[in-house]
Amino acid sequence: MMNNEDRYSFLEQTMIEHGFHLDPAKINQLIRYYDMVVEKNQVMNLTNITEFQEFVYKHLLDSIYLGKYMDLTGNNKMIDIGTGAGFPGIPIKIVYTKSSITLLDSLNKRVKFLSEVIAALNLHDIEAVHARAEELARNKEYRESYDLAVSRAVANLSTLTEITLPFLKTGGIFVSYKSLKGIQELEEAGKAIKLLGGDSEQIDIKEFKIEAHYDHEQEKNTEILDRNFIMIHKIKNTPNKYPRKPGTPFKEPIK
Repeated sequence: MMNNEDRYSFLEQTMIEHGFHLDPAKINQLIRYYDMVVEKNQVMNLTNITEFQEFVYKHLLDSIYLGKYMDLTGNNKMIDIGTGAGFPGIPIKIVYTKSSITLLDSLNKRVKFLSEVIAALNLHDIEAVHARAEELARNKEYRESYDLAVSRAVANLSTLTEITLPFLKTGGIFVSYKSLKGIQELEEAGKAIKLLGGDSEQIDIKEFKIEAHYDHEQEKNTEILDRNFIMIHKIKNTPNKYPRKPGTPFKEPIK
């Protein structure tokens, strides 16, 4: 098990190697966040990745990598849909502090945990909301009010498009965190994207690899993480009939 000094050094160096130069306060916040997730994970299923080095690559670095492909340093209004343990919203908030972020999750226990994290890390201009996306997207306070929507949720792209695009202003962007298989999902989601107000002709795909280096006692190994950001631009308002009633986008994706 790594001590605090080793964890700090590993996290700092890993971030530098990937172009992220974080001040000590942000590094310590990320480590504290990891500790809180792992502690809560003993009584609630938040993640199956609990080893520190793997957590750094697959959760923290993966979450903030979006900053390499779009400017997250301004006063963006962002919603993280199906945030779970807070990915990618909380790491983005820590690293890019100006963004205003809503963390949305349908499980109240997770939302309570996220509120604890927000308080413990002294994060500002960020809220955790307990709701189904299909219902919250019909609330005037939230509908078509965001510049950026992100999701690492495990759902097909057609479903994610229906529950995400209604939150975006015209001109906003939905970023889906996907593996390389996301390209196949994109082909199947074309109708949903167009129907819900997205630009189905001009979709940005950012394919990248994260080379993860693990050093466990006497054993060292490397893992290549193949990732995609699928960026869908919203060019017109979402029809009022969408999203459909809770559960329907998951059971009957638009095809």
